Amino acid sequence: MRPENFFNLDDFDGGIQRELAPGITTTIYTGDHAMLSVVRFAPNCRGTLHHHPQEQWGVCLSGSGIRFQGDEEVSVASGDFWRTPGDVPHTMEAGDDGLVVLDVFAPPRKEYTQAGSGFAAAEG
Repeated sequence: MRPENFFNLDDFDGGIQRELAPGITTTIYTGDHAMLSVVRFAPNCRGTLHHHPQEQWGVCLSGSGIRFQGDEEVSVASGDFWRTPGDVPHTMEAGDDGLVVLDVFAPPRKEYTQAGSGFAAAEG
């Protein structure tokens, strides 16, 4: 068991589990002023276009895919990262090799402080 406030990307202990959509799961770690979400996409899965008021940063940890953000479609691969301002519609689609993304939300998303399913955000 890890000390309090220490985590590992491959160990779900201490995280909140959500199924965002079929083939897309996340483990969420929340703090006082920011929240991390480790999102795992099965090959070729696509999320739902949605938006929320929180600023969001994303980092592609492994795999590849397409980031849909506002009017843009940008190919991403391991090491790429991006910023999504609040209320900008966005989603991801994994490539043939799947995708793992680390999202950072500031401030934390209240709807992500409990286990559940769905993106818990406005669609569109």
